[in-house]
Amino acid sequence: MSDHAAWTFLHVNDSHLGTPRSYRFRPAINRRWAAIKQQIAAEPAELLLHGGDLTRDGDTHEFEYQQAREDLDSLPMPVHIIPGNMDVGNKHAHVNGVKDRWDPQGLGWHDPDLNMTAERLNLFASYFGPIHWTFTYRDVRFTGFYAAVAGTGLPQEQRLWRLLERLPQLPSVRHHVAVMHYWPFMEQPDEPAWDLTRGDQYDNWYFSIDPPHRQRLWGLLRQAGVGWLFCGHVHTGRPAQCVDGIQVLRTPAAGNTAQLAERWADADTRFGYQRCRVSAETIDVEFVAGNDQCAEFGTFGPLGHPPVEERDYSVATEQPPLEPQ
Repeated sequence: MSDHAAWTFLHVNDSHLGTPRSYRFRPAINRRWAAIKQQIAAEPAELLLHGGDLTRDGDTHEFEYQQAREDLDSLPMPVHIIPGNMDVGNKHAHVNGVKDRWDPQGLGWHDPDLNMTAERLNLFASYFGPIHWTFTYRDVRFTGFYAAVAGTGLPQEQRLWRLLERLPQLPSVRHHVAVMHYWPFMEQPDEPAWDLTRGDQYDNWYFSIDPPHRQRLWGLLRQAGVGWLFCGHVHTGRPAQCVDGIQVLRTPAAGNTAQLAERWADADTRFGYQRCRVSAETIDVEFVAGNDQCAEFGTFGPLGHPPVEERDYSVATEQPPLEPQ
């Protein structure tokens, strides 16, 4: 088969597979994802990109890695995976240079308590492969990375920059597709640094990459000839935005509830995945809505990022409950 013949790959993110053995569970997410996974399995696609947040609480439950690994292994095509913050821990939160317990909106989220660690990133990689990767398939380069490590000083940050800096020196290809979890920016690359201590800026900080890492990242993607950049995390779809020749594709979730949807009149809050048709000239991306857009039911436990010591595992509806890590 010619590398230039039309073919299809898929992209999905924020499937958030959870378990009733946990201190919180949203069965509607599992049900929505089950329908989407069935649709994906029926696609004549050659590979699937997963843009992170495979789990509901993988950052503290290794069991959910096992569950998600078995779930994805049942698909009939190769799956290339990056982590999300619910898988490996949050983007690092610093207040006045110190990792304080700090809850900007009074929601019990306590982001600094669940900052990502090198150990958790390594554990994720032991189940799903490297968190940063690049490969070519049929004259298309695919690059995935967890940009939230930028600015952490963790070993995984060094690997991120090494990967991105060598991309322009790699053999040229017809198309280059990149996948990240966080949005690189909310609206434009030159946005200011958001102040997480301000309630009106916290969401912008939480969902995007901080400068100057954002600008460094963006410059490297431009140098590497990236034409399509998929990003999830917000769970809300936006129309494709072309910035510096890169199509920024902010995608809906494959199960979890849309966030910030009230900001944009054109927000897409449906659950689904992206079907990507590759030709010699371009890649056409089409959103495919999941067959089950069910409402919430049977939910228990809190939202956000509650500290481990405040989690009540006695509410688990399936025994034995998980143990927090």
